[in-house]
Amino acid sequence: MSEPGYCPKCDSAYEPVQEYCLECGERLPPSRGTVGMLAGAWQRRLPWYPGNWVWPAVLFLVVAAVATAVAAATTSKSETTIVATQPNVSLGTGTLAAATPAHAAAAATAPAAPKPTVTTGPLPKPPGEPPTSATPTPAPVAGLTAWPSTGTKYTDVLESLPVAGGRAAAVARARRAKAAGLPQAGILVSSTVPSLHPGYYVVFSGVYTTSAEAAARLATARSHGFPEAYVARVTHG
Repeated sequence: MSEPGYCPKCDSAYEPVQEYCLECGERLPPSRGTVGMLAGAWQRRLPWYPGNWVWPAVLFLVVAAVATAVAAATTSKSETTIVATQPNVSLGTGTLAAATPAHAAAAATAPAAPKPTVTTGPLPKPPGEPPTSATPTPAPVAGLTAWPSTGTKYTDVLESLPVAGGRAAAVARARRAKAAGLPQAGILVSSTVPSLHPGYYVVFSGVYTTSAEAAARLATARSHGFPEAYVARVTHG
C-alpha cells in the first residue's frame, strides 16, 4: 500500500488520490508514478481534474482505436481485385445470315427421315395361341350334334383338348360320350366362340336354353366318365 503524503501547508496526511487537503483546502501535489506524472501535467494546464480514473479509460480508447486500425489494414490487404482478361464479346444485330450455296446443297442431299410404319392387319396372337384361321369351324360329324350357328345357349363341357392334339381325338371323346348315353354330344372349336378360351376342341353334351337346365344334367355327365365337366355359355353370331 502506498505511503500517505503530507500537506505542504498544514502538514496533514493525505491519500495519494486526493487533490485537496481536507484540513486546509490546499491543492495537493500530484501523486508519484506514471499516473501522478500524467495528473500533474493535466493540472498544470487545466484547473479541473476529473480524477485518476480517467487514465484507464483513455488507455482503453487508445487500445480500441489501434485494434480497429490493424483490423482494417488486414482486411484491405486480403481483398483481391478481379480484373477481366477475356475480350469483350460483341452482340449481333439479331438478323440471321443467309444460307450459302454450300449449305443449301448439303440440306438438299441430306437423307429424309424414315416414315413410321403403320400395321393395318389383325393384331398378333399371344405366344402359344394358334391363329384363328388355323382352327376353322369343323364340318358336322356324322352321328354328333352340330352347335347352332347363332344365339346364346348353355351346355355341359365334358373335356377341352388342345388343338395341337388333333381333331380325331376330340371326335373320339364325343362319340364315347354319346355311347355312354349323354344327350347331344358334339365338338366345338373354342377359337370360333367369343365366350370360350381359344385354342381347344371342346367336347360338349346338350344344347340348353338356360344354365339351370345344363346344371341339372351336370351330375349325369360326371358320373359317366367325365368328372371335370362344367357348365359353360356358348354365344355365336
